[in-house]
Amino acid sequence: MQIMSDTITVTRTFSAPRERVFAAWTTPEQFSAWFGTAAVEVPMQTLSLDVRVGGQWEAVMHLPGGDTINWAGEYSVVDPPAQLVFTMTDQPGTDPGAPITVDFVAVDGGTEMTLVQPAGDFTAEQQAATAAGYQGFFDVMEELVTEG
Repeated sequence: MQIMSDTITVTRTFSAPRERVFAAWTTPEQFSAWFGTAAVEVPMQTLSLDVRVGGQWEAVMHLPGGDTINWAGEYSVVDPPAQLVFTMTDQPGTDPGAPITVDFVAVDGGTEMTLVQPAGDFTAEQQAATAAGYQGFFDVMEELVTEG
């Protein structure tokens, strides 16, 4: 994990082929299982992934305390199984800001996945919390993509 002033970068290596790791981002059943960690529910009826250039995505996270977070974005690059580029906002209908890039690189024994998110006006504490949150998401993703 690397936190710099202008980007948040999280790299994780999975013991799974990159097609499987890419599919975790693009298959609704898989995305709903890992997005938000094991403590958060993303019901399938609240999830829409139109994984194509210009396609929209939406998800509603149901937090343990009963609150919800509405997420939305748009895909600008869909290059299976090498790269996804998309926007993401928790304020649908507003400017989602700069896109997030996720690269999937085949390495010995698996896939190295690197997520780069522009930090925008996040404080150092917000950058650290965002990176830690992604690590929690990817802990669940790791279980999902290495099953079987």
